[in-house]
Amino acid sequence: MITPALPVPPDDSTTAWALAARGGDTEAVERFVRALHRDVRRYVTSLGADPQSADDLTQDTFLRALSALHRFEGRSSARTWLLAIARRAVIDSFRYAATRPRLSDIDDWQSVAEHAQPEGLPGFDDGVALADLLAGLSTERREAFVLTQVLGLSYAEVAVLSNCPVGTVRSRVARARACLIAWLHEAEHPVPADTAV
Repeated sequence: MITPALPVPPDDSTTAWALAARGGDTEAVERFVRALHRDVRRYVTSLGADPQSADDLTQDTFLRALSALHRFEGRSSARTWLLAIARRAVIDSFRYAATRPRLSDIDDWQSVAEHAQPEGLPGFDDGVALADLLAGLSTERREAFVLTQVLGLSYAEVAVLSNCPVGTVRSRVARARACLIAWLHEAEHPVPADTAV
């Protein structure tokens, strides 16, 4: 049984598309997926998914969302709802991976993976540096920072996703910013070895 949807704010077209897709509009399904595909992929990557599994997790997220679309009532934005599904997909993949042995027939798999990465692309080094800096943050701070500062979600939406108060989200973002700024400053102004205590 499909329950009636709540009114959709006029500026939230993705929610409108999700509700239309729920009603069977195939064009709305396509628009919904296209509008949020990049955000979902960036989010699952920020949660620690490697580039290959990020594509699979993004696809898994949309498959889960489309199969559960009949339950979406528009109480939150479709973006928030979809990112919550993405979060569960990543957690499920980590749980599944933890129960499976990791096999590799290459002794030095890390150097092989590093040499396989593309180089010379515009912004590639900056992206690697940002990924390294973000990886140094705690999971909670990284998630809050990426959702608010990279994906542009409101603090209230992130609080719903993270199941914590808005103040906690604000604190996590502020602390993540402070850490990132300090780390960038250290990288740009290294302390000489002879003056270090």
